Amino acid sequence: MGFSTDAVHGGQQAEPTTGAVMTPIFQTSTFKQDGLGRHRGYEYARTQNPTREALERNIAVLERGKHAVAYASGLSAIAAIMHLFKSGDEVVVTENVYGGTYRLADTILSQYGLRFKFVDTSNLDVVKQAVTENTKLVFVETPTNPLLHLTDIQTVASLAHSSGALVAVDNTFMSPYFQNPLELGADVVVHSSTKFLNGHSDMVGGVVVVNDEALAERFRYIQNSVGAVPGPFDCFLALRGTKTLALRMRQHEANARHLAGWLSKHSSVTRLYYPGLDTHPQHELAKKQARGYGGIIALDVGPLEHAQHVLENVSLFTLAESLGGVESLISHPATMTHASVPREDRLRLGISDGLVRLSVGIEDVEDLENDLADALSF
Repeated sequence: MGFSTDAVHGGQQAEPTTGAVMTPIFQTSTFKQDGLGRHRGYEYARTQNPTREALERNIAVLERGKHAVAYASGLSAIAAIMHLFKSGDEVVVTENVYGGTYRLADTILSQYGLRFKFVDTSNLDVVKQAVTENTKLVFVETPTNPLLHLTDIQTVASLAHSSGALVAVDNTFMSPYFQNPLELGADVVVHSSTKFLNGHSDMVGGVVVVNDEALAERFRYIQNSVGAVPGPFDCFLALRGTKTLALRMRQHEANARHLAGWLSKHSSVTRLYYPGLDTHPQHELAKKQARGYGGIIALDVGPLEHAQHVLENVSLFTLAESLGGVESLISHPATMTHASVPREDRLRLGISDGLVRLSVGIEDVEDLENDLADALSF
């Protein structure tokens, strides 16, 4: 089946009791049992919920995987991945990773004995040096948040597997419409379903996708034992969102490619980050491992006061955290998504005070260009 067909029908069937085309919101905490030790596949909503299962089946199909397990947020899904390991285990992580992932590793998980190496996974020589016999996981974010650096998933997976390590890829920025890491050798794909999967900025959730049955069972055990499960209404909203994923991603990218080309010539922009540009140093890798370039753009406008001017003088772009909704959002990584990263590390990575991140929505692109043109007039 094609992606758009899978988005609408993948893992779905009419509800058997009423024939409802959309999976209902099973807003219940528990389920009636027919007798001692006899139930109808459902006992308690933390453990099983039909709405959640429908979402999980759908996302598994879209990611070309066999199993998906949903969590209450993208970070709780990432935490579930880290729960696979024990004190003393080593995890190699993309250094230009989402600030929340960095915070989770640096201030929470490291207290329990997990050892983290933050390295430039876009540099294969660096990855070769970083992965040792003690490495249990290579966690890759590609493209990275917010600088849109890419990692060669297939090559890194081969390097990690040769040392017995698993590979997890945060695919939030690309969505399964543009990139399927499992087909490139990754063992785990993780999403913040809050973002493009849902696409409407009205729920929070996360999901992991795998092919291995034993790994899937482990994630289900963690899901039930830790209890960071999404509610049925959030699952319903995300499932509604995935049905239009293909349509939305095509428009996100079309708008982003137009704006990136226009911004690349703008005198107020000192640096521009978008893999769809021929000038992006990893443009060829983007073409090789993905089917498009996504809807996120980062631009540097120089000093902090210039960034503040842009952020406070847009009208269609909303100044807000998050990304991936139908509406265009604008954010300031240094004080928002990456505020938890020490300033010296931010600057070393290229996350300057003048860096602005755009999540390009599906509005008319001429209106978005005019909005930015006004805001970039210093």
